Amino acid sequence: MNKTPEKTSLRGMAYASMFSALMAIGAYIMIPLPPVPITMQTLFVMLSGALLGGYLGALSQIGYILLGIIGLPVFAGGRAGIGVLIGPTGGYLIGFVAGAFILGKLTSLRRDPGVFWLMGAITAGMIVVYTLGIIQLMIVAKLSFLKAVSVGLLPPLPGDAAKIIAASLICRKIRRHIFNRI
Repeated sequence: MNKTPEKTSLRGMAYASMFSALMAIGAYIMIPLPPVPITMQTLFVMLSGALLGGYLGALSQIGYILLGIIGLPVFAGGRAGIGVLIGPTGGYLIGFVAGAFILGKLTSLRRDPGVFWLMGAITAGMIVVYTLGIIQLMIVAKLSFLKAVSVGLLPPLPGDAAKIIAASLICRKIRRHIFNRI
């Protein structure tokens, strides 16, 4: 019987927990641009979905968000609490869950996805992250669509393009090792 990352096992839960921790670490590796800082978190969203699959990838993001909601300073800039989730950048946090799920599901459509398939799946997941992030940024910060895009999408775009390539190459190299162990 073939194992897929979609099966929930103790090892799968451990991997999801590891990605929750990596998200917390990634929040501290940042360029503090207002109102949306550029962090390494998007790389870990990409890797969690692509390596663990949709369910475990999303679960890792939910675990990360729960750590922040209960008061641990795991959000960008060492912030914590429900206020971050309902604030201007909270849509990105919700997007992390949805994006990891979508890109994980798309990645899982192929038994052995190539680099270009991975890049497409990861790009689709990141479109979800940025769509939800920009919507909440527009609503909470009362920004026009163009202003929200100019502060919430354009600054991190070049870095995220590089992260998409890096995540695809990393996944291509180590995905089979994860599949055999979950």
